[in-house]
Amino acid sequence: MSQKPSVDSQYHKLNSELIIETIDILTKRIHERFPKSGLSKVSEQLEEISRKTKQRADSFSKPIFWLRLPILLLISLFLFIPIYAIAYVQQKSIDLDDITPVFAKISFPEFIQVFEAGANDIIIIGAAIYFMTTFEGRIKRDRALKALHEIRSICHIIDMHQLTKDPERLMHAISKDTSSSPKRILTRFELGRYLDYCSELLSLTGKVAALYIQNYSDPIAIDAVNDIEQLSTGLSQKIWQKIMLLHTLPLTGEQPSASLTQSNPVPPTGKNPTASPATEIPTKNT
Repeated sequence: MSQKPSVDSQYHKLNSELIIETIDILTKRIHERFPKSGLSKVSEQLEEISRKTKQRADSFSKPIFWLRLPILLLISLFLFIPIYAIAYVQQKSIDLDDITPVFAKISFPEFIQVFEAGANDIIIIGAAIYFMTTFEGRIKRDRALKALHEIRSICHIIDMHQLTKDPERLMHAISKDTSSSPKRILTRFELGRYLDYCSELLSLTGKVAALYIQNYSDPIAIDAVNDIEQLSTGLSQKIWQKIMLLHTLPLTGEQPSASLTQSNPVPPTGKNPTASPATEIPTKNT
């Protein structure tokens, strides 16, 4: 009976190298379409963060040996001291030719006092051992949360760049702007590309955040990554509402630029040949 071929392992987890490569390509696309724009600088920053993320995520999956060794020695010391104390007292009794166990020679009230003191010591020792065994995890968690906060900030920066890119301004191109109004320097096609780049950057930002928990299963870090995923998804949905509005509502008063006419010509159809290319929905382009 023949066995089914196994699925390629590259589809079982995120590949950090491919994510970095995708961000690099997107950065080049943005720079070629909108040279020296703020969005291209944000993309470059995201690419730099993604390269750091790969190194950090790999370090989270490895133990911190320089920290584990002293913790192991301290735990051994905590366990050794009470055992040594009991053995020492018992040995002193044997040296005095008294072979009766130590606990057999004390009264019940004395036993209660010894038991209470011993229970307190056990609780303190247990808490100390728990603190030391989880110390490494807390260090990694603190590093992960600081890095994730940086990624969360990137999401908000991307959102700030698309904030004033409003398709409705193209619908009312003849309206008078105020002295504080954002400049209308993008055509319909360019605005669609800009918003699409923002959406892609947000999606890739969520994937960069997910690299931290791929081999690191801290519940607090997982919650932080999920929050970033929800944030990037919500912001991307807001951007796509603008893209849909841009592609469905009629526009007036816009003249297509030369680059738009060359890069996205109107295909020969049976439609009115006098129709402006700017009124056609542009195809997916870089």
